[in-house]
Amino acid sequence: MRILLVNPNMTVSMTEAMTTIARTVAEGRAEIVPLTATKGFPYIASRAEAQIAAGIVLEMIAQNLNGIDAVVIAAFGDPGLSGARELFDLPVVGMAEAAVMSAAMLGERFSVVTFSPLMTRWYADCVAGTGLSGRFTGVRTPVTREVDVCHVASDLRADLIALANVAVREDGADVVILGGAPLAGLAPEIASDVPAIVIDPIAAAVAQAITLSSLGAGFSGRACKPAAKSSVGLAGALSKIIAMEAAQ
Repeated sequence: MRILLVNPNMTVSMTEAMTTIARTVAEGRAEIVPLTATKGFPYIASRAEAQIAAGIVLEMIAQNLNGIDAVVIAAFGDPGLSGARELFDLPVVGMAEAAVMSAAMLGERFSVVTFSPLMTRWYADCVAGTGLSGRFTGVRTPVTREVDVCHVASDLRADLIALANVAVREDGADVVILGGAPLAGLAPEIASDVPAIVIDPIAAAVAQAITLSSLGAGFSGRACKPAAKSSVGLAGALSKIIAMEAAQ
């Protein structure tokens, strides 16, 4: 089994950190094929940026489908997730959705803790999209808006632990999701400091991608498959898939 790990952020160090986690989760059950965006943003941090990144995600997947059994979109806002599921005949998993679905299986109420208030409403939208808002206690973030995404996990570690504890104590969460690719790998490090289950979204996404691929479901039979059509100015591989000219 081969899983394409698509990071629509341009920061290679994030891809490397998430790939390490993914390979640990896979434990020989799957080969992880990492891919980092070469255009767009160093880090996607808003709904507007996620809309732009969605098209980039579709291009990245289309250009790298050969021999792939499942795709993980390695950005917490899941840019391009619904569109990718319409176009590509294989399991496509998003970090945010996978984390939320896993949280719902591990506890009754869950919270998202992240590192910037700029992403609060966007992340709440991601939860709403899963239909699980009734079990969601909200997003907790530090006050600061300016962060170094390459070092945020270490720079804000104490703040994130404190926020996770507030989510448990005041909001009633029994599962805490650490939202955002820059926080990959932090969950197991702080688990003993938080009186709740702490979820690493990339770990959840890879585990679910392996499971979905193992089901052997008929992904080519999706009712939402769009009709074939021509396009102008798109990347060649994506254009062919939209026109249904290429085997997937």
